[in-house]
Amino acid sequence: MIKYTKLLTMGLALLLGLCPAAFAQNDSTFTLNAQLLVAARQSDVEGVKKSLARGALPNSRNRLGKTSLFMSIEKDHMEIFKMMLDAGADVNLASLEKITPLIAASYAGNHRMVALLIEKGAKLEEEDRLHKSALVYAAGMGHDKVVEQLVNAGALIDAAYIDGLTPLMWAAGQGHTDTVRFLVSKGANKSLKDERGLTALDMAKEAGHARIVDALQ
Repeated sequence: MIKYTKLLTMGLALLLGLCPAAFAQNDSTFTLNAQLLVAARQSDVEGVKKSLARGALPNSRNRLGKTSLFMSIEKDHMEIFKMMLDAGADVNLASLEKITPLIAASYAGNHRMVALLIEKGAKLEEEDRLHKSALVYAAGMGHDKVVEQLVNAGALIDAAYIDGLTPLMWAAGQGHTDTVRFLVSKGANKSLKDERGLTALDMAKEAGHARIVDALQ
């Protein structure tokens, strides 16, 4: 009977997409963790509350390495996000793709979540598997408020990531004029070149972004 129960538990893990490490936990804790992850994925506030109250671990992860905190960012669910922070969720625990909560929130442009993550000690220079940081994503997406938050918090403004591209280059190439102007006002180096030998100005010209060309000249 015990062996049969274990098989059912493992089957539930695969069905819910839980991390294999969950098998090392006792059945009771595993079930609570599963319930927490399902509730977070479904944006079920009461389900999250009950799971945490019963002892679910805030840093439990699914097979993609995503925690309930991470899923609350994906779902843009501020209430669950705050609940997970209050429960002690690790703000630097990345998914299997090495995407941290800060990277996810910066990509989404959620400046309220970004502010709380920074306050809780989120690392600014972490990179995902594509070798992009939170600032790179925010700049490339034109999320001006988030870019400002990250730079003011100490993110390296001229750090070069994949292919030698800086946040300024990403913003210039994607046509985000206000982001470019802000980065320049904060001292971003306009003369830096990527691996092809192109500057942010070259990229703006190549993409036909006239206003950014003016801002960079």
